[in-house]
Amino acid sequence: MGVKHGREYDEILKDLTEAVGGIPDSYLFFEMDGGEWLLLSPEEKLEVHEALAEDLFYALGTEPVIEVGGGVVMYDKANHRINLLIGDEELTVVPLI
Repeated sequence: MGVKHGREYDEILKDLTEAVGGIPDSYLFFEMDGGEWLLLSPEEKLEVHEALAEDLFYALGTEPVIEVGGGVVMYDKANHRINLLIGDEELTVVPLI
């Protein structure tokens, strides 16, 4: 189903891919370990992050809060955005409109 949005999906996906790339252990979402992650090329890591962003975009439509490694991804329906809390301090926002 996904989340409601007014921006082009490709733009949202690009921003969300970049945002999940900021979660240092985002690979844990796919049950990879650190060693497997280190063996991936930069292009492969980008592909994993893009797949993660796509999965999150659709999953947030039914599950508004999803843990990704040490981060939390939250669908803020009222403000039309996706918030990513990385650690205790860093907040990244991906606008949907």
